[in-house]
Amino acid sequence: VAELETEGLCGFIFKGKSPSSGMERVKLYDRNGVPKKEGVGLFARVFMEHFPLLPVEEEGRLGDLVLRENFIQRIFIYERWSRLCAEGLTWSGLTGFHARHKLILMSHDQNRARELGRELSGASSRDLDEYAGSYISSMMDILKIKVTRGNHVNVLQHIQGYLKKQLDGDDKRELSDAIEQYRLGYLPLIVPVTLLRHHFMKYPDEYIEQSYYMQPYPNELMLQNVL
Repeated sequence: VAELETEGLCGFIFKGKSPSSGMERVKLYDRNGVPKKEGVGLFARVFMEHFPLLPVEEEGRLGDLVLRENFIQRIFIYERWSRLCAEGLTWSGLTGFHARHKLILMSHDQNRARELGRELSGASSRDLDEYAGSYISSMMDILKIKVTRGNHVNVLQHIQGYLKKQLDGDDKRELSDAIEQYRLGYLPLIVPVTLLRHHFMKYPDEYIEQSYYMQPYPNELMLQNVL
């Protein structure tokens, strides 16, 4: 595990149920040879203790579309955080990092996202390195929470509010209908997101343009096409 420190890891996939690499529900046998699925693989346990912030997942769980999207999203965010720290962390850099990921955090847990934002806004008197460790730990905990259609709808409607003075009645209805059809499960997330991107190309907004919510990872992964 220590040798992996220099590998620049941004995520790690374990083998499910393995006595060495299982993340959870690994069989532990009592003295009578009766198994209980309550263990963690030996390597996986040491690895996760050594890299507590690193995004990890089991290969079998990646068949779940929401878990897979969540894992890949965390990988890209962790990579951006690592790059920010390598370039030299500043309060300005930290607040900018938070601003660009705020909407993503809200799609996971709106209350905890707001709480983290309030905490950050009042943290400038604290030691930066000490607070940064606390910040990224809280952020990664929030990102582990499964997103919901309801939270996505709230974020989409929040973004829609930035266009309320620019769009005419027909465009507003089309966008609202796309968001509602997504809420009902008839459309994938990529449809209202693409429609929003289209409108912001015509009516740019600096905050929305810099937000990773609209494009959290490369389009080639097509994860939002099935969510």
